[in-house]
Amino acid sequence: MEAGAQDHIVRFENVQKSYDGETLVVKNFNIDIDRGEFLTMLGPSGSGKTTCLMMLAGFEPATHGEIYLNGQPINNVPPHKRGIGMVFQNYALFPHMTVAENLAFPLKVRGMSKADSDAKVKRALEMVRLPQFGGRRPAQLSGGQQQRVAVARALVFEPDLVLMDEPLGALDKNLREEMQFEIKHIHESLGVSVVYVTHDQSEALTMSNRIAVFNDGIVQQLAAPEVLYEQPENSFVAQFIGENNKLSGTVTAVDGETAQVTLKSTGDKVAALAVNCGGKGDETLLSIRPERIIIGDENAPNKMSGKVVELIYLGDHIRCRMEVGDSNEFIVKVPNSHAHAALKVGEVTPVGWVTEDCRALDMI
Repeated sequence: MEAGAQDHIVRFENVQKSYDGETLVVKNFNIDIDRGEFLTMLGPSGSGKTTCLMMLAGFEPATHGEIYLNGQPINNVPPHKRGIGMVFQNYALFPHMTVAENLAFPLKVRGMSKADSDAKVKRALEMVRLPQFGGRRPAQLSGGQQQRVAVARALVFEPDLVLMDEPLGALDKNLREEMQFEIKHIHESLGVSVVYVTHDQSEALTMSNRIAVFNDGIVQQLAAPEVLYEQPENSFVAQFIGENNKLSGTVTAVDGETAQVTLKSTGDKVAALAVNCGGKGDETLLSIRPERIIIGDENAPNKMSGKVVELIYLGDHIRCRMEVGDSNEFIVKVPNSHAHAALKVGEVTPVGWVTEDCRALDMI
């Protein structure tokens, strides 16, 4: 490895994976994961994210390329010798053992004395706020409590790296959100490195330092949550991260960072940031977040007409679904203020956006 590579806890170098010798489910994967980082691999089912996690854990061999842990190649190191903590969706707790015995198991395997083991188990239970539950068996715990125990077991032997594979997938919405913050706070307090796999984009945005967005075995974009949301590099990322409006058109001119676009359905001429749209004559997909749409302003830049199809009251804002151009799923998040109380279904009203809030991207 090159000098300075040891600054990263994990490195994937030209890693590929095929299960049948023909189809690559992971295609030339390269990434450096920093010490203390919370990195999430995010993507739809079959995109390659879980396969990458399993290769890092040692449960799947890489077909090509090398994986490094703490600067050392680990392709030929068995899972139990990698010193990595694991948290699974199904918890994988031993049902015949108490909570304390479950936590002590990885310490026993490592030959730790009972006194040291008892101290670490006590500390781990306190960390996940279950100090009184050491004598119970997993079946006597709720789903959220079992998940806390699974997290504690992954951390009890103080690994440098913890891998989490869809760990909150079996929990209900409220408990899942609570556990998101709990895991995030544990990570921040311990400084342990975490690689997390999920298909839930809101979960990834909430918890991560950086997110790798996977599709079809390729990382589409790797960035901090706010960068992925505000500055998607292609249409897949724009559609997958957060809610997004899209309008198709043709590029008529590119002037520096700005593209002039003629909408296919209406012929309206609008402007957007020229992010990934080719040149004059190329088709493009415009991407605008619902909260960035200006509604009801005759002087709005990039103004078009939209017809209100549906209004849904959501407390702090009104979700307004409109027909705009070739889309009848054009969403505007309208702040819940008296200024917009007069919106009515069936009404035709101006909509527009500031050029910097709209991105001209590739067609999907």
